[in-house]
Amino acid sequence: MPDNGEEELLARLDGVRKDVNALSDEIARVIIGQEGIVRLMLAACFARGHCLLVGVPGLAKTAMVRALAGALRLDFKRIQFTPDLMPSDITGTHMLMEEDGRRALRFVPGPLFANVILADEVNRTPPKTQAALLEAMQERQATVANETRRLPDPFLVIATQNPIEQEGTYELPEAQLDRFMFHLEIGYPSLQEEETLLSRGPMPDPLPVSPVMSRERVLEIQELVRRIHVSNYLVSYAARLIRSTRPGDPFAPPFVRNNVEWGAGPRAGQCLLEGARALAAMDGRTVAAPRDLQAVILPCLRHRVAINFRGQAEGIRSADILRKLVETIPEPKG
Repeated sequence: MPDNGEEELLARLDGVRKDVNALSDEIARVIIGQEGIVRLMLAACFARGHCLLVGVPGLAKTAMVRALAGALRLDFKRIQFTPDLMPSDITGTHMLMEEDGRRALRFVPGPLFANVILADEVNRTPPKTQAALLEAMQERQATVANETRRLPDPFLVIATQNPIEQEGTYELPEAQLDRFMFHLEIGYPSLQEEETLLSRGPMPDPLPVSPVMSRERVLEIQELVRRIHVSNYLVSYAARLIRSTRPGDPFAPPFVRNNVEWGAGPRAGQCLLEGARALAAMDGRTVAAPRDLQAVILPCLRHRVAINFRGQAEGIRSADILRKLVETIPEPKG
């Protein structure tokens, strides 16, 4: 029989499940398809992570993030990253202002001081500005003129990126890629979804979204996610998966040793478990399951596993390696 604490948690998680369903329905009213991407974006938000959306232009990446922020009723800012964007353009700066006949330096916050940041085309800006974003993502703070300022809570960065082979892009460094909890690849819609989209005709931009949650509710769900139980078996499963991506590790199978330059670090394992916790909470469950972990393996690890020259020559992608690892490493028993 569950004790009072577990009954209370179950009741609260059932409310989370209902809220998440309402949230998904509201976003689906605006965004056609991409339900799986939206679900993982929500999981990252509730797990206090960040997302990188990758896809060709025109797939509604910006509209998707705007709809998410609107449905969550969070303060939203969009930053268009360009080659001439400076760190102060996103963090803010001190300006000389006159008040009551006196002149004084006042800090004017940049667009980074919001709950949901859409870093649009993040790979089009130089490394110096990317480093300012990196500090915000990792430390949840921004440093301006040797003064550190805390960023709002919750704080979620969703960056969009065009394929790296397109003209005018700067490849993100591995250190910054590792700060993204999920790397989400957005594909083209299905025939039915595209027909539905085209049948709508001209639509206003941005599309109206009704708020479903609030800032306080998002913070509450983030705390509930931390209470989701992760068994020792699931921890062992995550550790074996992570270690199997490293070509020099005894757990690594031959296809990893032959085709991988370097594998995922310990932070990746933490992201795996936090993502599994978030998915379990969104379903109203108190315990994370292997299926939750498997659902986040690709988005969590695809940007943390580098393919070597031999693998690239054979057209192997990190996603291919990860799918094969899931088939190779048995699920935990217990």
